[in-house]
Amino acid sequence: MKIVESWLRDWVNPDFDTDGLARELTMLGHEVDALVVEGAGLDGVVVAEVLEVRRHPDADRLRVCRVTSGEASVEVVCGAPNVTAGMKAALAVPGVTLPNGVTLRTSKIRGVVSHGMLCSAVELGLGDESDGILELPAAAVPGTTVAESLGLPDAVFDLNITPNRGDCFSVLGIARDLAALTGAPLAPTSVAEVPVTGNTVQKVELPAPEGCPVFAGRVVAGIDPAAVSPAWLVERLRRAGLRPIHPVVDVTNYVMLERGQPLHGYDFSRLTGTVRPRLAHAGESLVLLDGRQVELRPDTMVVTDDSGVIGLAGVMGGLSTAVNDETTEVYFEAAFWPPGAMAGRARAYGLHTDASLRFERGVDPTGQAAAVERATELLLGIAGGTAGPLTVTTDTAHIPVRQSIELRRARMARLLGLDVGAEETRGILERLGCDVAATPDGWRVVPPIHRFDIQLEADLVEEVARIHGYERIPETTGEAALPLEPVTETRVGLDAAAAVLAARDYREVLTYSFVDPDDDRAVTGATSALVLDNPISSEMAVMRSSLFSGLLRACAGNLARQQERVRLFETGKSFHGRPDAPQEVLRLAGLVCGPAQPEQWGSEPRPVDFFDIKADVDALLALGGWGGAVRYESLEHTALQPGQAARLLRDGQELGVVGKLHPALARHFDIRPAVYLFELDADAALAAAVPTAAAISRFPAIRRDIAVLVDESVSAAELTRAVREAAPLLVTSVRIFDVYRGPGVEAGLKSVAIGLILQETSRTLTDDDADAAQAAAVQKLHQEFAAVLRD
Repeated sequence: MKIVESWLRDWVNPDFDTDGLARELTMLGHEVDALVVEGAGLDGVVVAEVLEVRRHPDADRLRVCRVTSGEASVEVVCGAPNVTAGMKAALAVPGVTLPNGVTLRTSKIRGVVSHGMLCSAVELGLGDESDGILELPAAAVPGTTVAESLGLPDAVFDLNITPNRGDCFSVLGIARDLAALTGAPLAPTSVAEVPVTGNTVQKVELPAPEGCPVFAGRVVAGIDPAAVSPAWLVERLRRAGLRPIHPVVDVTNYVMLERGQPLHGYDFSRLTGTVRPRLAHAGESLVLLDGRQVELRPDTMVVTDDSGVIGLAGVMGGLSTAVNDETTEVYFEAAFWPPGAMAGRARAYGLHTDASLRFERGVDPTGQAAAVERATELLLGIAGGTAGPLTVTTDTAHIPVRQSIELRRARMARLLGLDVGAEETRGILERLGCDVAATPDGWRVVPPIHRFDIQLEADLVEEVARIHGYERIPETTGEAALPLEPVTETRVGLDAAAAVLAARDYREVLTYSFVDPDDDRAVTGATSALVLDNPISSEMAVMRSSLFSGLLRACAGNLARQQERVRLFETGKSFHGRPDAPQEVLRLAGLVCGPAQPEQWGSEPRPVDFFDIKADVDALLALGGWGGAVRYESLEHTALQPGQAARLLRDGQELGVVGKLHPALARHFDIRPAVYLFELDADAALAAAVPTAAAISRFPAIRRDIAVLVDESVSAAELTRAVREAAPLLVTSVRIFDVYRGPGVEAGLKSVAIGLILQETSRTLTDDDADAAQAAAVQKLHQEFAAVLRD
């Protein structure tokens, strides 16, 4: 937020220069991101009065102006469309160097000598755009400097206000903090009542007081539609980052920046009947001030009259009641929209306005009447008119009431590591506007109504530390017992798993835990019940049920940027269950896409396949030392293609899934190449077998090969398991080294060649031992799978 120094000093004027003020603001917790001094370098630029304007004899778009700066008059050639006789303008005479580095000199323009230049705001470094020369206040005295006329130079602090400090999105809010810090007096915050000279009243009803308990308004009639905002107001708005639009809009913006209370000005002639703030009805829509039409949601507060919806509450007004250049009657409205009713509403419509920013964080629920009074005072001074009675419609049952908080002296000293002192603590809290009463252990504190961020004892401790001064809190060396964490052999660390994947050319990614509901539904086949109440955007509205969605979005992004070979992995949590009983599962997931190997000359490129990613998963699981205990079983999975999807099992426990991305999901994520993925339950998959010592055999191994005919549906894992179980004391390894289908093998069958590695640790095996083990394996395969030994 941009704070203008001169405006801030109108409210509180501590004994600091500009740099000192920036330092104190930062120490208060309002970090100064940038400090810009405007109007420096305007020496020699003076106020001039335009006496005469005539057409240039040789250029249709140029004018020859006779101007005076209080002494002799000179002629200046000007191309601005807004130059008129009688106006006050900024004149730079020959020899003056402007802020943009241009040094003026007397020059002849199309045959006419120009003795200087009438400057625009851009040329003076006072803005980024302009429609012509800068028009100065009518009261400006010719010959005085432009800097003096506009109150320059002036500093602008660009503050990084933390989201919890809704009260500080205004000049008044920052001034309150500075006054509490420095002890400098704060200007009176009350506003004098404007004399009521009219009798027009707008009727208001509150059908939904829980969403709008306070609604203040006033009709100002008979304003001059030709009036323009004065230069001082325009300048303050510009320096604060807002451009002038219309006196009514400028006034509401000015009051919002000054007091933190957003307002809205309606063209009173366009209002119909009674104004009612309420929840939107299904099927209602609204055309906003920017011309955009939105379909309203039933959880959105809106402002209505008898004609229908006329504004999106706390966000933006409607086009149907907007003020324009012909408006002569204005209805000012200042309402209190509770933060709970406003949270996320603007974002749901793709909007982010100055008003919604403040209402979402909380505005003073007692400041609406003062804001309308201030806006009325300003508008009457600009455009004239008559002020009707101020009406404030309230429902006291729904206005927030601040509860007292116990602040314990011992607790504060322990949190800060410092005893601030009872007298100073009480003084700090009272300067912050708190109601403080002493108790035996400390104080009972009622925070001011505008401080929505103070809810807990720790919040009060932070306030005391902030005003006391963080830099005054001494550094102390903390002491803590740091016992060594137990090192377990029953689990593989995530770092070790990440190292294996990195060694296999994977890149680790970190994706959001909240994802697009459509992505999550596409991946899991179910609608997540874990919906965020206040999502960052509609694309991040649910907690993820799988890591696949984030990985696939990352893959699609890489492919869109011409990265043909993508290998990604992520460690993170997935979320399941109901909102009242959510469950978290730590998962390890990976994705491969594109060529199996980086481009090189030694071999022909080939795309990755199921067995490439299976090898990566096997390398991960090998860290646990379980040997061949993991089985792959085919399964049906929403995200994976049938026939190329498997679940991983170890001792009956499911470890995860691996397979090829389903074509329907590939279209959903706009991915064309084949993609293979795995997702593991990290706790289960990275469990490790406790190491046991085993002797290394000194005796030679024997190999026996067999080929059996089995049904196509029999998996290699099942064959390997059966052979191991046939002779568990002798078979140390089983290898499938060939699978054949074709002539000589009946359709529906396959020939599988299996190698049996036999070894003993206490003796050399004989042929009889090998024959017996081979026969047992053949018999086991025949019993379980009707396998037939192939000659």
